[in-house]
Amino acid sequence: MIAAGWLWVVFTVLAAAGQAARNAMQRELTAALGTVGATHVRFLFGFPFALVFLAIVISATGHAMPSPGPTFLPWVLLGAGSQIFSTALMLAAMNDRSFVVTIAYTKTEVIQAAIFGLLFLGDPLTVPIVVAILVATSGVWMMSFKGGAPMQGGLRPTLLGLASGAMLALSVTGYRGAILSLGLPNFVVAATFTLAVGLVLQSALLTIYLLATDRGVLVAIARAWRKSLFAGFMGATASQFWFLAFALTSAANVRTIGLVEVLFAQAISFFVFRQATSAREAYGMAMIVAGVALLIWAQ
Repeated sequence: MIAAGWLWVVFTVLAAAGQAARNAMQRELTAALGTVGATHVRFLFGFPFALVFLAIVISATGHAMPSPGPTFLPWVLLGAGSQIFSTALMLAAMNDRSFVVTIAYTKTEVIQAAIFGLLFLGDPLTVPIVVAILVATSGVWMMSFKGGAPMQGGLRPTLLGLASGAMLALSVTGYRGAILSLGLPNFVVAATFTLAVGLVLQSALLTIYLLATDRGVLVAIARAWRKSLFAGFMGATASQFWFLAFALTSAANVRTIGLVEVLFAQAISFFVFRQATSAREAYGMAMIVAGVALLIWAQ
């Protein structure tokens, strides 16, 4: 049996693995749907599964449907809206810089989530936790910058990437705030309810946006419903585990452990695509592992 205090680690690793799988599916859908369309799939085809998850949890626990207080909706809107803006800023940064470099900028989210969690939710930060976050994040940067200076390409993509990370940090802080605002003794119910509300809001917001700007994308999404359905399921499943982890510990802790997603991606690259691992990548992976290990030790 796994001690309850360590469940968040298990949830986070499962979430990172599910997210890596979802990203692979979304990559396949991008050619047919475009970047915005492939992004919308995770919300539009994810929220029905989130509602199913909620129905199962309510039925299994016998818990009444939560009655949110006045602070719940603002927290959820912060989480849902910031996540959408984060994606838009990331895509804008990718127009000027490579994919891996942009992702490195967005991974500063872990550091920013620690700051926001402290300021808005009072999530504690100790010296070992701060060191662990910095070490693991530095490992991602080492793996990403394979040549050239980080600022190469100008200030604009750098600021866009950092802003994307900030929006993502606000998103995870908002979702954790929403979960905590429910004040429920059952963390599974709180996390699952928050996920369902968040995905419904995101689906509605992006659908309205596409109806106003590019209805053809919605038609293309409908035509690709079979592939989109499984991508939505994997996205909702990954999010379910993220939210369960957010219910148990700070967003900074969760997102730091979540950097193991980079290791999953590297493993796929090596074993599936037979792409060799460079010395720089090996050092970066070692730093991520060291940072994760230090964070777990610090708990």
